Amino acid sequence: MPLAGTGDIVAPAAHAGHGVGAFNVIQLEHAQAIVAGAEEAGAPVILQISENAARYHGGLRAIGLATLAVARAARVPVAVHLDHATDDDLVHEAVELGFTSVMYDASVLPYEENLRATGAITAHCHAAGVWVEAELGEVGGKDGVHAPGARTDPAEAAAFVAATGVDALAVAVGSSHAMLTRDAALDLALIRALREAVPVPLVLHGSSGVADDVLTAAVDHGMTKVNLATHLNRVFTLAAREVLDGDPSLVDTRRYLGAGRTAMAEEVTRLLGVLRAPAASVAPAR
Repeated sequence: MPLAGTGDIVAPAAHAGHGVGAFNVIQLEHAQAIVAGAEEAGAPVILQISENAARYHGGLRAIGLATLAVARAARVPVAVHLDHATDDDLVHEAVELGFTSVMYDASVLPYEENLRATGAITAHCHAAGVWVEAELGEVGGKDGVHAPGARTDPAEAAAFVAATGVDALAVAVGSSHAMLTRDAALDLALIRALREAVPVPLVLHGSSGVADDVLTAAVDHGMTKVNLATHLNRVFTLAAREVLDGDPSLVDTRRYLGAGRTAMAEEVTRLLGVLRAPAASVAPAR
């Protein structure tokens, strides 16, 4: 199946009140697991590669091309997204490689600087047909730089979207990155207010720390793109560790990585149900 446009997945879901799973890829097994889980659920999905993951691999190209190949071989629509990019050159590389969207993160900058930087990146990406997500209202836990109590103001969010032309907005509503417990308290009333004020789909970062029922409630209140990484990494690692603990002499990496991949795929399928993911009927963009 051709690569799906991120907007072709997210926009119809936002209109219909569905959630879209956006799950992070660190290695090839992650991409395979996410796609297998989405195929089992019969739902579209977004594969995300963060700036940190690209740095781990020594650059974006190798992991990016591998992820794009997995996406194109899928039986459901799959988009490929650059997550939390702060480097303009990395955004340009993602566009050149064929990513369908980027998340440009200038949220640590003063508002006016964020506005200018995001607007410039958006113009560059739109010229190439690439969908753009930005962030307003810092989400806690990202490399220790964000204020944990940050909240996005609906009026400021609407003005930011109008000024930059972004296609989706990540908002701060109570979640925090890299949580190992699932007890984050989301401000559902704020999500509803943001949904009413902002004309583009909303994105929830730090969703690993949010319990299933609260994730469903967030979608019901107007959240569309839901990002998960740490929770799926935990599922993968626990499965791999169980295999290794059961056989201290094991050296075949396929045995424990394969177990992690299987466990992660099953959790992706389950989470897509939690998010009320749409049926995989959107038309691919390319």
